[in-house]
Amino acid sequence: MVEKLEIENLIYEIRGKQVMLDSDLARLYQVETKRINGAVKNNPMKFPERYSWILSENEYNYLRSKISTSNNKSNYGGRRYIPRVFTEEGVAMLATALKSDIAIRTSIKIMDTFVNMRKFIIENKDMFKRLTTVEYKLL
Repeated sequence: MVEKLEIENLIYEIRGKQVMLDSDLARLYQVETKRINGAVKNNPMKFPERYSWILSENEYNYLRSKISTSNNKSNYGGRRYIPRVFTEEGVAMLATALKSDIAIRTSIKIMDTFVNMRKFIIENKDMFKRLTTVEYKLL
């Protein structure tokens, strides 16, 4: 069973949007990453760039510094390609393209996590603003 906390740890902010990596979604959906990317390739109308995109090399390097990934120059393990990311809407579209019971249940958990994270940010926006003010004063 996929835990909410586990999903929260798989959501990153890129281009000002919360996104999930294709490989993380594949693990959650219990399919190979190529199946995730194949769904995008076979259903391009469901995945406009605002729902899903391939990271730039700079974005990928930044993300690699935040998470542990294996060396992509090695022939043993690791990614061969720069990952595709999915926004909340992209994840919803992915569930319609994969059409398995696991994909549907997992997508519901992911959607709930995105909503809960958004609620947390909204409910605590004043606290975040105060922390930013304190940070500026310290600088």
